[in-house]
Amino acid sequence: MDLERLATEIIGGKRLSRADNLEFFKTVDLDALTKGADRIRRHFCGGKVDLCTIINARSGKCPENCRYCAQSAHNNTSCEVYPFLDEDKIVTEAKRNQEEGVDRFALVTAGRALSGEDFEKALSCYRRMKSELKINLCASMGLLTREQFRRLKEAGVTSYHNNIETSRRNFPNICTTHTFDMKIDTIKTAQEEGFCVCSGGIIGMGETFDDRIDMALTLSELKIRSIPINALMAIPGTPLENQPHLSEDEILRTLAMFRFVNPEANIRLAAGRKLLSENGRRAFESGCSATITGNMLTTTGSTIEADKKMLSEMGRDVEPRYGTVCGDSCCGSSCGCDSGCGCDSTCA
Repeated sequence: MDLERLATEIIGGKRLSRADNLEFFKTVDLDALTKGADRIRRHFCGGKVDLCTIINARSGKCPENCRYCAQSAHNNTSCEVYPFLDEDKIVTEAKRNQEEGVDRFALVTAGRALSGEDFEKALSCYRRMKSELKINLCASMGLLTREQFRRLKEAGVTSYHNNIETSRRNFPNICTTHTFDMKIDTIKTAQEEGFCVCSGGIIGMGETFDDRIDMALTLSELKIRSIPINALMAIPGTPLENQPHLSEDEILRTLAMFRFVNPEANIRLAAGRKLLSENGRRAFESGCSATITGNMLTTTGSTIEADKKMLSEMGRDVEPRYGTVCGDSCCGSSCGCDSGCGCDSTCA
């Protein structure tokens, strides 16, 4: 496979699909693959790195049985359990993140879908953040209804995160309390209601590379503009606790493949940074144009300050961009739509 030629064709408008034979991604020279992916990244995203942070606004006792997750009530972990956080705490954290130069801030909640009094608390938080701050706002609250999406939008939220997690084939091996199609339906509803949708998944859960290719193609077909890729950090007490870590080369191969398949999206480095050398520097040379960052990830060294320092030294642009619907760091289109946060980092 001539990867330089393929990158040129993708920059010129070619898009990979299920009709293409994509077997070459498994074995092609890694250096050539990452070089081609980064060339595509430079064309569509330039030097801007989109930075997002999260706050785990309600933790634990989730009724879903996702096999990777510390917060599932089906798993016996040491996950901290607490109700919806105090509004002042959330707004203070958002303000701090804005002051540190982050593009976007997200509330993440455990559970199939946020509802009732807790959903009203979230709306109040978003209204206040929209009024008092400039930072772009994202939500990750499960399988919401159309009416809930409309209310979130009215409250100032512009991005919605909902990972598909893995391929359609592999999804039942990861979760059986909700379906892949429920995920897809939620994503489409959010898009119809005007949200920029952030959706990706977790690699290293025992899936094949074909599963990863299938996931990348599904996200391309959904026209997702922010794709967080989490590398599993197996958590004791979960069914995947003995799953071996992926190698750095395997992670980089996957990230580069996602860039070739989704050239206009923000490929967002998320959980699993500690599996990469130099805090993930090579990932940003392999097609990544965004990352989840923040002091919730301090065990990996991925603080906001550390990430901005590293990226600035690489010549990348880490100045926040506020006030647009989706941001404007990628996509190669006039709307500049990018969005979201890699919210699985609280439990993967």
